[in-house]
Amino acid sequence: METITEQRMESRTNLSWPVSVWLPKAKRFFNGRSSNISKIGVFITVPMLTPIQPGNIVEINFPRTTALAKQKGQFARIRRGRVVRVERKNTLNDASIGVGIAFE
Repeated sequence: METITEQRMESRTNLSWPVSVWLPKAKRFFNGRSSNISKIGVFITVPMLTPIQPGNIVEINFPRTTALAKQKGQFARIRRGRVVRVERKNTLNDASIGVGIAFE
């Protein structure tokens, strides 16, 4: 049995939202979905063949609804972050991997 120690410094909010992740090494975007988010990071799921690993610097595109885009003046919120963890425990269930990203 593995013991996991909670390391979060900020409370997380459950948020299932479509995202796209830019991986500079792959020179392309990968579509995924957020699971939860805080001021300092986000946990997302991406397809299992996404070539992502801890330490990668990524850009996450959070698209906005049309109404919010009109209010904010942009159609997306883009955040840069570092991959701090990659979980493959659900890969066989839904062909995805979980990725923890700390915002920079």
